[in-house]
Amino acid sequence: MLAFLNDLLWGKVLIVLLIAVGIGFTVASRFVQFRYFGRMFRILGASQAFRRDKHDHLSSFQALVLSVAGRVGGGNIAGVAVAITLGGPGAIFWMWLVGLMGMATSFLECTLAQTYKQSEGDGTYRGGPAYYIARGLGRRWNWLAGLYSVLLLATFGLAFTALQSYSVATSFSDAFGVPVLYSGLGLALLVGLIIFGGIKRIARITEFLVPIMAVGYILVTLLVLALNITQIPEVIGLIVRSAFGLEPAIGGGIGAAILMGVKRGLFSNEAGLGSAPNVAAVAYVPHPVNQGIVQAFSVFIDTVVICSATAFLILLSGAYDPASGVDVAGIALTQEALADHVGEWGRTFVSIALLLFAFSTILYNYYLGENSLNFFSRRNQGLFNVFRVTIVLLVCWGATTDLGTAFGFADVTMGLLAVANLIALIMLFKPGLRILSDFDGQIRDGVEQPVFNAKDHPTLGLDPKSWELEPEDLERAHQTLGNARH
Repeated sequence: MLAFLNDLLWGKVLIVLLIAVGIGFTVASRFVQFRYFGRMFRILGASQAFRRDKHDHLSSFQALVLSVAGRVGGGNIAGVAVAITLGGPGAIFWMWLVGLMGMATSFLECTLAQTYKQSEGDGTYRGGPAYYIARGLGRRWNWLAGLYSVLLLATFGLAFTALQSYSVATSFSDAFGVPVLYSGLGLALLVGLIIFGGIKRIARITEFLVPIMAVGYILVTLLVLALNITQIPEVIGLIVRSAFGLEPAIGGGIGAAILMGVKRGLFSNEAGLGSAPNVAAVAYVPHPVNQGIVQAFSVFIDTVVICSATAFLILLSGAYDPASGVDVAGIALTQEALADHVGEWGRTFVSIALLLFAFSTILYNYYLGENSLNFFSRRNQGLFNVFRVTIVLLVCWGATTDLGTAFGFADVTMGLLAVANLIALIMLFKPGLRILSDFDGQIRDGVEQPVFNAKDHPTLGLDPKSWELEPEDLERAHQTLGNARH
């Protein structure tokens, strides 16, 4: 039954919906992910000007690294290896395509999450698909918002948390001989110390951890590329030819290449799932589009940069040889590939990278679970503490338990999660384009930093308190507007 549902969701329904939303919004927005690509860097720099610690806000950059903490995980290391093994090198091409179109999808969902976010009164915000479904589509769609929250809690808050713990413990056991129980206990202790500090402590930890892990992995990949620079054009050619069936059948042929590229691409970058918008909504920004642009960039980092890094590590190595009949897949293939390039320390490096990626993902998954609970019972600290204890126990238990069936179940619930969110995004195309038009209009008028005024959109049902800028930021915005008019 799980296999049938997975095939139906991932092999048919989601491909249609992903194409409809990704390509549809790309065209409708006039290729927003490419138009504003350069602006992503300016927004991240400017976000520090709109952050004031005395007001306890979280910055655009902190929201970005928190979302990257979730997007960048086992899918970037083990998932890419699985995609190549089952779909051949051509799966990487389709993964790239999903990533580029997914940038538009992520822009839409994260812009909506910012638009419909809810002020918590302590300098932080809550938001995400459940909020933009309930506010944007009206009360008659509250059932869909509730269903989405339940699926989010089951998939990310519970199932994926245990799965990430299992991958960390088994990887450490293979690399260093550490018993999985000890790894689970240590991981549970660290997670507990962080999540009981709430979203602000999680943001501070990921702000420090994510750049280190991502840059470290990319630097090792650049070393490998430098050592194999003459072979890079050949590998790129292999990826493109395999994507269109122009190579002898490797993996499962062109059909498997497309399926694995789409499935693993979405699993890795999460564009369309609605998970990242829960995090995007926490940022204090002057305009919703700011965070939409930044979150589109996080998809680029995940899929085009880090997934490609793993793909080239594998395809440039002697570890990947489908003709040999040697069955090496998943994390073992990535470890074998890096060891082939740099020696045995490569296996250890991959294990440590997986540990960091998975650890940051557990923190991200916890927040998604907490946010889903908050939708049903706002700011219930007692309920949050029960959930935190549950997460700590789940991390410890997951490290010692083979969760093969749970992975199949999580694939199904994640597919249903994506279906619910993508249907909502299609229905909210017009509000998304309306907010983008507001931003575009201010840019055309010469405003360097557009500012969103909720009062200009009375029919959207927004929370006005979420769009009250601090006095010094409001003054800066007025100065910018005045300069543009002058």
